[in-house]
Amino acid sequence: MRRGADWLIYGSVILGVALLVQLCALMVPSWLFYSILAGWLLYLLVAIGVATGRDKAYLPALVLSIITLAVSLPQPEHYSLADAGLILASLTFIARSLLQVGVIILVTSFWFSSEGNHESERFPLDNTTGAVRQNP
Repeated sequence: MRRGADWLIYGSVILGVALLVQLCALMVPSWLFYSILAGWLLYLLVAIGVATGRDKAYLPALVLSIITLAVSLPQPEHYSLADAGLILASLTFIARSLLQVGVIILVTSFWFSSEGNHESERFPLDNTTGAVRQNP
């Protein structure tokens, strides 16, 4: 589950680049572009944290996924993209939404499946030295 969540987070960052390029082409208001760019940069930092093995990066990934869906799903403009002939933008919206749902499902599943484990297994770094703990 963890590896699947990782790949969904990376995929979200990649699709974020496609979204930013499309926003430039659509000439959206600058405040909207920079808001989405800021969110993408946060997601990029989370992806870097995940790639470097930081367990604490999963909580921000979950929060960003929820915020992304909460902000984008209620927008009626997103549902009219295909009607306007913007098929690529419509596919990007659908793919990003599915990735966010996947991140939410896999990260929460990963956490709940880890609940029964010992804390040292879930968080393998030793808090005093920063070294990786060895499981017995």
